[in-house]
Order: sequence, then C-alpha cells, then structure tokens
Amino acid sequence: MKLLNRVVMITGGAQGLGEGIARRLAADGASVVIADMNGALATTVADSLKSAGHQAIAVTVDVAERAQVQAAIAKTVETFGHLDVMFNNAGFNKPLPFMDVDEQNFNSIMRVNGYGVMVGIQEAARQMMVQGKGGKIINTASIAGRQGYAEFAPYCASKATVISLTQAAAREFAKHKITVNAFAPGVVVTPLWDGLEQDMIDKGVIQKKGEFIESFSSSILLGFPSKPRDLAGIAAFLASADSDYITGQVIMADGGMVLV
Repeated sequence: MKLLNRVVMITGGAQGLGEGIARRLAADGASVVIADMNGALATTVADSLKSAGHQAIAVTVDVAERAQVQAAIAKTVETFGHLDVMFNNAGFNKPLPFMDVDEQNFNSIMRVNGYGVMVGIQEAARQMMVQGKGGKIINTASIAGRQGYAEFAPYCASKATVISLTQAAAREFAKHKITVNAFAPGVVVTPLWDGLEQDMIDKGVIQKKGEFIESFSSSILLGFPSKPRDLAGIAAFLASADSDYITGQVIMADGGMVLV
C-alpha cells in the first residue's frame, strides 16, 4: 500500500492505459480521480473501483480546456482534500499518410497531446504549490517522441512535445519539491491502437486488422506488445516515494523497441 493517502488524478483514465494505471494505483492504496471526456465511461470505472472497496470519483474533462481542468482539480480537492499526483495521460492519434497531413489534423492532435499536457502540468503544479508539500506530475510520452514514423507524424511531434515539456517543467518546479517525469510506452494493446489500425485500413495504408501491429511489434526485443498491466508498475513507481529523487526523466517502457 505504498500509495495510501495519496490522491491521484489520471486524465484519459476511463479506458486503455489510463484505466490500467487507475486500477493499479487504487490497488496500491491511492484515492483516484478518473478524468475523461467520456464522463459516462469514467463513472463506470470509478463505480467499479468503489465496488471493490477503493476511493474513486469521476470527472468529465477536455484536457485542452483550462477551465475544465481547473474545475476537475477543484472537485478533487473538494472530495479528497488535496492533489498529490497528476497523470497527464489523455491523448489520441489520427494517422494520415505524411503528404496528406493538413492543418486540421496536425492542430487537433497537438491541441490534446501537446497543449493539453501543458495545461495539466500548469494547473496541477498551481494546486501543489498552494498546498506547499511538493507533488508528482507524470506525463505519458511514447516511443513516437523519440523516433518519427511517417504514418503518424503529428502524433510523433506531439509526443516529442511531451518530452520537452517534461524536462522544462522539471526545471521550473524543482524548487517547489514537485517532480516531473514521463514514461514512454511502445506498442500497447488498447482501444487506441484498435482505432489507429482501423483508420489506417480506411486510408488504404494497410489491408487488414492486425497487420500493422504485427509488423510494428517485430522490433520488440522481448517479443510481444504490452498490455496496460505491463506498464502499471512503472506508473505506480513514479507515483510513489520510491521515485522521489527522479525528475526530468523519460522512462522507456517499450519492451526494447527504441534503445536510447
């Protein structure tokens, strides 16, 4: 129960990697806030956690709308008294062939994956500074932030942004005893990947379901794509006191796809 008495908000926490993180942190004793655009699904996850004896609430939030993020944090503090850990996990991808990327595609991805993380960092840090006891901010990056892929260039750019924001924020908030780190998954079997493959089929990039994930996973040294539970331990470590002397770092969690 290393996270007992810690209050954690997870954006994009209603499904996929975010849900996996939420369930692990709750099992480790944290009070969790499931923050997601899909309020109904967030409520379902929170209710499931409460039924299992954990502390959880759901909030509906668009991470790129500052007022909504502020309201979600206010609700967190109203319910649990404080905010100790912020997981800026929400993100999405809309793949297009490199030469088909347009302003709308690029900006929509950067709005959520880049600016949304900036807002989450700022507003979480603002609350933690008021509390005066430090805190932890954790961002979901990606191997796509370390290595560009032509099939989803804007997504790669957005995740490189996450890495840079993590480093910049670590420098800014160290004086307040707020650490800022990120972890970078590789191929994770989630609804996001299912949607990505369907988009690529629709665009004619691949022909059938499973084709892209199989080819993309061929370079994983451990030999298989991850599931959310494979990454939840890293998230729990970054949220716990065990990582107190780590800041400004990006932990690769990709099974050995990108060696940096």
